Amino acid sequence: MDAVHHDEDARTGKTAIECRERCRSTTGRAPVIVELVGMLAGLALLLLGADRTVREAGELALYYGVSGFFVGVTVISIGTSIPEMTTSLYGAYYGAGDLVVGNVVGSETAQITLAIGIVAMISPIVAERRNVVLYGGAMVLAMIIMILTLEDGITRSEGFLMMLAYAIFVHDLYSNEGGKEITEEVIGEQRPPSKTVPWIVAGLGLVVAGGYLLVTNAADLARTLGVPAYLLGLLIGLGTTTPEIAVAGVAAKRGDGGISVGSLLGSNITDPVFSLGIGALVADVTVTDPAAVYLSAGYMLGVSGLVLGLLYWRRGITRRTAVLCMLAYLPAFVFL
Repeated sequence: MDAVHHDEDARTGKTAIECRERCRSTTGRAPVIVELVGMLAGLALLLLGADRTVREAGELALYYGVSGFFVGVTVISIGTSIPEMTTSLYGAYYGAGDLVVGNVVGSETAQITLAIGIVAMISPIVAERRNVVLYGGAMVLAMIIMILTLEDGITRSEGFLMMLAYAIFVHDLYSNEGGKEITEEVIGEQRPPSKTVPWIVAGLGLVVAGGYLLVTNAADLARTLGVPAYLLGLLIGLGTTTPEIAVAGVAAKRGDGGISVGSLLGSNITDPVFSLGIGALVADVTVTDPAAVYLSAGYMLGVSGLVLGLLYWRRGITRRTAVLCMLAYLPAFVFL
């Protein structure tokens, strides 16, 4: 009987999540606690895998002698964005566009306010104005590109162009920052690639498994509780910001502003173009209520301008202004 249903679903073009829902209705709805445990287990695997991947990838980059800021904006920011990328991949595959976009917007808002605030409380952040203008501007541009593409959904061709734009950005960054000599080692003792690459692969395996558990259970839980998938995506975005906070906090504590600021700015460039773009390559990403997205995404853009202004005019974030950054995160849930 299930095989007949699956064939029928394939002919009618229903998403995998819709098929799962009908199968669940015929065999009995899984308890909320099971879905919640599955979602939390997936998030835990995501964070564990991302942490291992980031530490080993950062060490690999340092082994080859690129600058701390370059490591932060590229290797570290990509590594800490693996949870968002994986969520986007699985969310797009299962037709959960609201969850994908909500996750990115929630993560962006949490990173630029809460994460920067927490890191600055650990150790005040010092930023060069040049980096704030160049890469803060790139971050804002990436956010605007994401918002403009949401009206009619993000197609595969648009996803490809978003990833291409990110590749051009990385190339330009390497031309300006990649060749600078590292003066201080920040991410542990350097080891040869033969010892770091296997751990990177293992970390990615945990991330992939965690992403599957997180997205499938989160989508089921949203329907069970009647919670909009976009709202749930924002909450997941808060959870997946943990790697950025951890890495940037350690870097700030050890006195490396390049990796600290670079990883936070870099993640906010990676998420709206690369993470969404890679998801759109799997399937078109569409949202059911663009108006709700514009409201919260607009707030994301506004607080980004506020924090970038503090970074530029004050040349960093002190502990006093860190409190302001963290407080700026709270209204995010009002603009849903």
